[in-house]
Amino acid sequence: MTVHPSLQTAIDAWTHSIEAIAELVTPLVEGEWSWATDLPGWSVRDVVSHVIGVECEMLGDPRPIHTLPRDLYHVRSEFARRMEVQVDVRRHHTAPEMLSELEYTVIRRSRQLRNESREPDALTRSPLGEERTLEFVLQQRAFDVWVHEQDLRRVLDKPGNLDSPGAHMTRDLLMKALPVIVAKRAQAPADSAVVFDVSGPVEFMRTVRVDAEGKGTVDGSVSLGPTVTLALDWETFVRLACGRTRPAAVAEQIKIDGDPQLAAAILDNFAVTP
Repeated sequence: MTVHPSLQTAIDAWTHSIEAIAELVTPLVEGEWSWATDLPGWSVRDVVSHVIGVECEMLGDPRPIHTLPRDLYHVRSEFARRMEVQVDVRRHHTAPEMLSELEYTVIRRSRQLRNESREPDALTRSPLGEERTLEFVLQQRAFDVWVHEQDLRRVLDKPGNLDSPGAHMTRDLLMKALPVIVAKRAQAPADSAVVFDVSGPVEFMRTVRVDAEGKGTVDGSVSLGPTVTLALDWETFVRLACGRTRPAAVAEQIKIDGDPQLAAAILDNFAVTP
């Protein structure tokens, strides 16, 4: 095996989710590819186009030379413009064309990953245009593909894989963002503690502690008398963290104990994806 053992978990999670996406969209008729997802302006076709496009970039394929229409209301940042090119260039592709390109891309990318011989700390260019370690980029791809698998499952009413390898990788990455959400974005006061009690297919309890200097850290120990406790199910946690819904829309799925103002600030700043 040429793949470093510490990379295999991310590769396996990516494989599981991208094969699930292929299985979900293969039986769709032409009209179903146009169904709207939770992502503003993106259909089923657009989500699959995004996945294909990013994997093509990971393969080193040149980015399409394509001018975006001026009337794409959901494209509001340079990052969104970058992501939209790979989507818009495929907007008129038929279902057979989409399936063919998806299958070919998965074959090529799987082969590339099987032959990966670099060390986990090797620097590589991420889909966001940053220089990051290979290990982080592969984890990021597993996270992104799993989240988009769930986007498709919701619109197609095909729930599943909420506890898959990609789900666990997503949990691990989202946990790393909790101190930033609580201490920096929500401006939790010094010496406060915020508990996240997540139930469902992936369950965990984590405490974010803010020290006297306002820096946040996360751990698995139980906090006595936390400033805020947020109890919610795993799917709601993911949808909020990935910007797929707003707190008001899922208020009934969230139980809040403690400081209501701080809880509201945390929930309003919970989305970690661009």
